[in-house]
Amino acid sequence: MKKKKLLKSTTKMTLLSILFGFIITAIILLIARYNPLQIYGVIVKGVFSKPKYIAYTIIKSTPLILTGVSIAFALKTGLLNIGAEGQFIVGTIVASMAGYFFNLPPVIHPIVVMVVAIIFGGLWGALIGALKAKFGIHEVISSIMLNWIALYAHNAVINIPAFFERTNKAHTIKDSASIVFLEGFKNSESGKEWLLDHPGIRDILKAPVNYGIIIAILVAILIWFILNKTTLGFRLRAVGYNKFAAEYGGINVKRNIVTSMFISGSVSGLAGALMILGVSKGITTLSAMEGYGLDGIGVALIAGNSPIACIFSGLFFGALKYGGSKIQARPIEAPKEIISIMIGTIIFFIAIPRIVKVLKRLTGRKGVTR
Repeated sequence: MKKKKLLKSTTKMTLLSILFGFIITAIILLIARYNPLQIYGVIVKGVFSKPKYIAYTIIKSTPLILTGVSIAFALKTGLLNIGAEGQFIVGTIVASMAGYFFNLPPVIHPIVVMVVAIIFGGLWGALIGALKAKFGIHEVISSIMLNWIALYAHNAVINIPAFFERTNKAHTIKDSASIVFLEGFKNSESGKEWLLDHPGIRDILKAPVNYGIIIAILVAILIWFILNKTTLGFRLRAVGYNKFAAEYGGINVKRNIVTSMFISGSVSGLAGALMILGVSKGITTLSAMEGYGLDGIGVALIAGNSPIACIFSGLFFGALKYGGSKIQARPIEAPKEIISIMIGTIIFFIAIPRIVKVLKRLTGRKGVTR
């Protein structure tokens, strides 16, 4: 009963925060002399007016779901994984290299690539956990540093002679590694003829529709199961709630910190692999962070750190990102930063109850000392 009440309360607060986010953004738009109803209409049309737009929204949401799950998992175990961005980049690096250098059959090739990305993303995360467990270095500091190391490693790998294709671009993955849905069929002559008679399906397949969203949903369910239905999940959550009590109860706190960060990093690494296998097909030089890991923080917070809720939160986040890009076009020509304002406002209102709780605790303690 308590869990149901807590879930209802959290859901209610999230929906109210989203509503307040839209209201505050509307006020800001009015001050900036934009019509908020017109802009919101463009965002909705930009997501739902064509099957192709819906497909692109789902594609945009897939890595956000996984990085959100990654960060939510870490938060549930008492860790703040700011390094999801770096783990995502590491996933793209190894997925791109494995997709190009490995010669494997079509079905096996993408599976192997994803496993490799999971392992390397997990190891990148485990390094953060090891630094915290062994030397007491806070995960926020080490993860931010490792994000930049991953970024520059990404750009360095592109210049490896065997991997270099042309300026600022590495070789693309082999066709056997692709997870794009019906890729061979839609590019064949017979496929093109069939699609001409089925315009709705043709419009959807104009986007690089892939199996990534299915994998993301399955991973979110798996992480929820690990956290709530396994002994490992119990130990990890126990360390997150109170590491001193967990240690007193015989739980190896240091080992569980490393394990937690490995699992969290592996999910972000998988997100990077799905981006390569299903969308970009290779890596190009990065001048800045891509933002999928950083956006995952917002996804996790909106989801209340629930892996299952990250599916819906990620889709919502992806819809705002993709639909919001349409407001820059004529006749509106509004800045895309409006979407960031909206997301930031939503997260702010979600955080308010927690801030109030912290303030109550602080004031309560002060009252006791007096």
